[in-house]
Amino acid sequence: QLVESGGGLVQAGESLSLSCAVSGRTFNTLSVGWFRQAPGKEREFVAATGWTGNLDYVDSVKGRFTISRDDAKSMVSLQMNSLTPSDTAVYYCAAHASIMTDDLRNRYAYAFWGQGTPVTVSS
Repeated sequence: QLVESGGGLVQAGESLSLSCAVSGRTFNTLSVGWFRQAPGKEREFVAATGWTGNLDYVDSVKGRFTISRDDAKSMVSLQMNSLTPSDTAVYYCAAHASIMTDDLRNRYAYAFWGQGTPVTVSS
């Protein structure tokens, strides 16, 4: 089970931190990703942490977003800074065991998904 938290309404330039609590799996073997879906758009990759600790980000969030994992707490966080209205979306946490590095951006590589948490950035 994956449960996201931390979404909300902020103004442009502000920050938010999202959390994804994972239960029911051996966390240190999981690759965990964040995806987002804006109204009327496809769900897109945002960031991921592989089971070996490697990280990946979509270009549009590099330098602004930071993904981190705490294996002791079975939790993954997404720190989002310098938010812009284009970051407005529902953010989803997803996980699967041992995803290959080349597949971290592929939403179909993830079998387990959270319910999503909305993020709204006003201008």
